[in-house]
Amino acid sequence: MQPFQYLRLMTDKMLTAEKLLQVGAVKLRTHEPFTWASGWRSPIYCDNRKVLSYPYVRDYIKSELANLVFQGFPDARSITGVATAGVPWGSMVADQLKLPFGYVRSKAKDHGLRNRIEGDAQVLNGTVVVEDLISTGMSSLEVVDVLRAEGVEVLGLVSIFNYGFELAQRRFTEAGVTVSSLTDYSTLIELAQHKGLVPSGDNELLLKWRESPHTWVGKL
Repeated sequence: MQPFQYLRLMTDKMLTAEKLLQVGAVKLRTHEPFTWASGWRSPIYCDNRKVLSYPYVRDYIKSELANLVFQGFPDARSITGVATAGVPWGSMVADQLKLPFGYVRSKAKDHGLRNRIEGDAQVLNGTVVVEDLISTGMSSLEVVDVLRAEGVEVLGLVSIFNYGFELAQRRFTEAGVTVSSLTDYSTLIELAQHKGLVPSGDNELLLKWRESPHTWVGKL
């Protein structure tokens, strides 16, 4: 397929993936995998913080996240960011939608009011949580638990990128949390292959990583 024809057929998820690749927020390496904090070996590293340095791409992502909230959660009455990477995106979305904003810390402050939730929790009810990316889902659901423990109704969660792990989806389903993401791993790999960023022979290897990331070792 010619590049122009492919561009015309690009979905919204592909357009977002294109932006992430454009600014180098996503890097792919099958021969020299990245190591996550969990110890998992991974052929992909996604750093959406990098997008913040590119105003036009940043504006695009902000607007698309706001659209996810507006269309998917029309009853949203506030936005909550996940510290730290989800805070700038959440604040921008809240500003565009003119909604109250707050964020949840990874742990409570060890001084002052020892807050875990920053902002006025009383006006956060009916909130949509904003994440930069979703991997195992554990950190996102911890934020949901913190909010719910304070009596805050959580309508759902939106993110820029989603690895699409079955484990994460199962956790969100069990917790009763609706998730919507701008783009995902499968879409990004398809686009990267079309652009020649990933050898076609590596497709199966890349897909196998998502099936069992804890045992994947990379290209031998």
